[in-house]
Amino acid sequence: MLAGIELGGTKVQVLRARGTTVCDRETIATTTPRETLSRVVAVLERWHAQAPIAAIGIGSFGPIRLDRRAPDFGVMLPTPKPGWAGADIFGTLTAPFDCPAMIDTDVNGAALAELRWGAGARGEAPSDSLCYITIGTGVGGGFAFNGHTVHGAMHPEIGHIRVPRAPGDGFAGCCPFHGDCIEGLVSGPALARRFGMPGHEIDPADPRWDDVASDIAHLVATILLGTSARQVLIGGGVGMGRADLLEQVRRKVVALLGGYLPHVDQAGVGRIVTTPLLGDQAGPLGALALAMDALAGESVS
Repeated sequence: MLAGIELGGTKVQVLRARGTTVCDRETIATTTPRETLSRVVAVLERWHAQAPIAAIGIGSFGPIRLDRRAPDFGVMLPTPKPGWAGADIFGTLTAPFDCPAMIDTDVNGAALAELRWGAGARGEAPSDSLCYITIGTGVGGGFAFNGHTVHGAMHPEIGHIRVPRAPGDGFAGCCPFHGDCIEGLVSGPALARRFGMPGHEIDPADPRWDDVASDIAHLVATILLGTSARQVLIGGGVGMGRADLLEQVRRKVVALLGGYLPHVDQAGVGRIVTTPLLGDQAGPLGALALAMDALAGESVS
């Protein structure tokens, strides 16, 4: 039995599975660290008493310390989520269990699941590299290359990249750290502030969507040029909720690259810039992928 935990900013999904076959799933609201993590541990302890858990995988919102050599490994770093900075995610969730465990960001986990079982695995030539972007309450990005997630000094934080602004777009952004980074421009809260209403109420014909598409396209072009990822998957409530927006982004990506990447043309961009094949299950399955790697003895860093 494997346990997977997808710790999100609004809810936690806790899974028990044999391989990728999910046997049980429980959803817990994300409140305070003490309340939330203790409820997750209670679920795991109940399952562990029924059948021993062989490994645990944790995909968490961030930023979070992933360097096992660091004294604050598995601890939440400064975050806009009130009360969560300094929370010991890995230690709290794994201390009661004598089994291997692995932690990564939720978007890195989702990227890994898509690489192994989703968009990266379909077609005649499976992908060896992809980026998974989620656009929702925030903007996060994970990378899976050659079967592994990507880390360095930290984990990728593409949500806080600044992009060139569309001419005439005077929206100041809403990121508390950087103002008009990509998260401050296109996340759900940013759209609500930019348009003056929640995203699902915005008229698809509103011309300001063109500025949003431009911002996202600049991010995608930066990723394609900077990492050589074969695919960029755009998920999350905003990312998967507007097919017409995705088409705008694709056209703008091709125009921005100007033919410099010959494989990114109008004929092929639909296969390169696309939605996650696993949909909203990429994150939970990513946590299970991390549990599998923990069982196989792989390191997080």
